[in-house]
Amino acid sequence: MNLNAPLTIALSKGRILEQTLPLLAHAGIAPLEDPETSRKLILGTSNPQVKFVIIRASDVPTYVQYGAADLGVSGKDVLLEHGGEGLYEPLDLGIARCRLMVAGLPDTPVPTSRRLRIATKYVHSAERYFAAKGQQVEIIKLYGSMELAPLVGLADLIVDLVESGNTLKANGLVALEHIADISSRLVVNKASWKMKHESVSALLESLREAVGK
Repeated sequence: MNLNAPLTIALSKGRILEQTLPLLAHAGIAPLEDPETSRKLILGTSNPQVKFVIIRASDVPTYVQYGAADLGVSGKDVLLEHGGEGLYEPLDLGIARCRLMVAGLPDTPVPTSRRLRIATKYVHSAERYFAAKGQQVEIIKLYGSMELAPLVGLADLIVDLVESGNTLKANGLVALEHIADISSRLVVNKASWKMKHESVSALLESLREAVGK
């Protein structure tokens, strides 16, 4: 794939990266070093016009929004929290699929003397979901081990990603309400879409072919 402008693609380590690399390989773009083991944060690729920046998953939309990267691959859960400002989201890559769910102990009693307490790292998504239901809730922000919160009385419910449901089951929790289906999306900086449109479009079309869309 010939590109007439250099492109920087923001990626994060883990399952999304693992499933994105074969799609990029379809476009003739492969990292020159293994992103999972290299200590470098900027990696060259087999296409001299393309480089990768390796960052935290939660930072991908921000790097793309402010033009530090022209494109990125981000989970829809992260984009829902970010808000999507300054981004185009032209393609659902259909990878890293899971669901954003409300979960808790079976037959969770609804408190009557206080607001329902929700533990989550998806603060904005949880607030929007319960507000749309007309429920006033107290959000408790956690960064991990969400399933513990209902077990120790920290929260009544959690909002978290669910893939197989095995972690919930192992901790005696059940999925109660579906908020959103989650998969990874290609996001593009709005200025790059205009200034580097030919190169961005060429990559987009190649990725569309790779995912069969």
